[in-house]
Amino acid sequence: MSLIHRQRGSGVMARAVGHLFTGALVLAVAWLAGLFWYAADVPRSPPTGADAERRTDAIVVLTGGSNRLVTGLELLAAGRAKKLFVSGVYDGVEVQELLKLSRHSPTEMECCITLGYSADSTIGNAYETADWMRDQGFRSLRLVTANYHMRRSMLELSMAMPDLELVPHPVVAPTVHLDDWWMWPGTANLLVNEYNKLLVVGLRWMVRSLFRD
Repeated sequence: MSLIHRQRGSGVMARAVGHLFTGALVLAVAWLAGLFWYAADVPRSPPTGADAERRTDAIVVLTGGSNRLVTGLELLAAGRAKKLFVSGVYDGVEVQELLKLSRHSPTEMECCITLGYSADSTIGNAYETADWMRDQGFRSLRLVTANYHMRRSMLELSMAMPDLELVPHPVVAPTVHLDDWWMWPGTANLLVNEYNKLLVVGLRWMVRSLFRD
């Protein structure tokens, strides 16, 4: 091979590497910008005003923390919905055990609570909830989950139940430090993992939309 051919080959390789590096850098910057946008968008407080007072057919709690269950029970006791559905409950857990978290009389609320045992992921929560909502004939729900988990949960539920009204009711997690979150390793790791999962769900939503159209 002549010197000219070798130089041309080296030039092509260098340009290819340069394009790959530039593309990777653009993706990294876009990912990082999206992460900061996501972290800034996480609700800092529960809903207030009309959103807090709005009634729905059901309240749905996605398990993962006792504060979520307490919030769901308080909303049910306040008459914000007819029934409460708790998705992703461990086998063997009964309604009476959950009612111990409530300050209200168990006899007043036990008939209005249903537990779902089949879900072990957010997408599982969505389809388990969709089945229950369909069985009940309900058209609207208030979703109770952690604030950092809300955006992905709403997206999953909207794909499983595209025609239903979803009202978010984020629960503020006291151990998640949203201000200067990058200074807190536990919070940073949590937000990065949740953001990456959100990207996957968003990609699935886009692909699904393309094929549906």
